[in-house]
This record gives sequence, C-alpha cells and structure tokens, in this order.
Amino acid sequence: MIAKRTARLTTLMALPAALALAGALPAAAHTGGHSGSHQAAAEDGSYQVDLEQLNGSGASGTAMLTLKGRDLNVKIEASGLVPGQPHAQHIHGSTDGHDFHCPDASADKNGDGVVSTAEGLPSYGDINISLTTKGDTTKKSGLDVTRMPVADKDGKVSYERVITVSQKVADHLKDLHVVQHGIDTNGNKKYDFNKGKSELDPKLPQEATAPASCGMLAGAAVGSMPVGGVETGSGGTQGVEAPGMLAGGAAAVLGAGALGALAVRRRRSADGLR
Repeated sequence: MIAKRTARLTTLMALPAALALAGALPAAAHTGGHSGSHQAAAEDGSYQVDLEQLNGSGASGTAMLTLKGRDLNVKIEASGLVPGQPHAQHIHGSTDGHDFHCPDASADKNGDGVVSTAEGLPSYGDINISLTTKGDTTKKSGLDVTRMPVADKDGKVSYERVITVSQKVADHLKDLHVVQHGIDTNGNKKYDFNKGKSELDPKLPQEATAPASCGMLAGAAVGSMPVGGVETGSGGTQGVEAPGMLAGGAAAVLGAGALGALAVRRRRSADGLR
C-alpha cells in the first residue's frame, strides 16, 4: 500500500515538470526562428503589383511575385507598350529601409512633359533586379535590350522567370516595386528623338529609357495572372534607333541610379529620417 502511494506521488510530482517542458518547446522553436533562413521563409508568399502608366504611355498590367525561400518567380502581363520594341524592366527600391515609391508628374523637373529615368530615380530608387529573359539579372544588365522582353504587334508583353535573389531582397521584397521603360510620345510606334536625347547616353533617344509604368507590391495572394501562354521576349529590335547603343547605356543608368539613390539618402539623413 505504501509502495503504491509512493509511486502515485512520484507521478503527480513529475507531471508539472513535464507540462512545463512541453510548454517550453514551442517557445524554444520560435526563438530559434530568428535566424536569417526563418525570416526568409516568413516572407514567403505571392504579391500582386498593379502596373500603372507613367508619362501618359497608356501602359498598364499586372505582375505577380511569388517568393519561396530565395527563389522569386516573376510573372508579368502588360499591354499598351510600344509594339515591336524592347522594354527594359526592373525591380527597384531599397533593401535598407528607405521609402521609395512610384513617381508622379511632379518629378518632371525640367518641364518637358516627360519624367525621365534620372528624374524618376529619386522616387523609385536604384535597380535591385534586372528582369531579363535569360542570363544575368543584376543592375549591370539594366539596359541590355538583347535580353529584355519585346512587346508584340499589339503592344503586349508576357514574361515569366524564376530568379534566385539575395537574402536582403527576400527579407525586404514588400518594400520594392516594378518599373517598365520605353514610351512613344508621338505615336509613330518606335523610339525616336522627338523628345530629345536620353540623359543616360546622348546617343539614345529619351523615349527608349523613360519609364512607361510602375507598380508597388500590394499584399499577399490578392490576385491571379491572366490565363495564357508566357512569352519571354522573342523578337528583334526593328525600329529602335541605334539599338547597339541601348545595350551600351547600361553603365550610364547604373551611374545615374547610384547618384539618385545617394542624393535621396543624403537628403533623408539631413532631415533626420532613416
């Protein structure tokens, strides 16, 4: 009888300790979740970007960005772009907490009716990812039109690619946005110099590098892509004035991007902003 009571007492005394241990296990797992890999997993999901026109381009579209770890699947369906022309496209913004956004007409500082790439950079920030159809996706490929999607005869672009991104991009994806470039201000369905030379390279027309659309990430799984096949930029560059120089302008856009982002950081620092 004494042995049974002793065994029962031992069991009851052990129960609170077991419960406390069980309660501590989820907490320990949660605490361990502060590693970089867990942060990336916490950001997994699909995000919709509604592309809205800039510079009266008439361009619009939808991008879906789906993140799994560091693999980013980018799908874009856009219309209203310059038919038969390559359209440079990028993911812009900061992974350091700076508040960039899509520009509006007030960004046209010289009053020529076009928000140029350089005028837009202080708003939308430097290039994080170049949305090329193949090969390099760094900002070095920012204007490599040989690997950018080409709009079809109706001005539509369908694009899909899976890109492995940095951990900083994975952690700050919600802070970024999509910009497409290339406008046709005089309606002749090609890039020309009617709006002058690009500030990125005087051999380039302004139309070829000016932003056509921009969109901010809008949240998790809030939309779906249109149904249909995906093209990844087949086609030539017929109608592009000095197409070889477009690719050569990549270094220029990077320099302008860095200067624009640096100016914003300095201005925000002066204002006491982070």
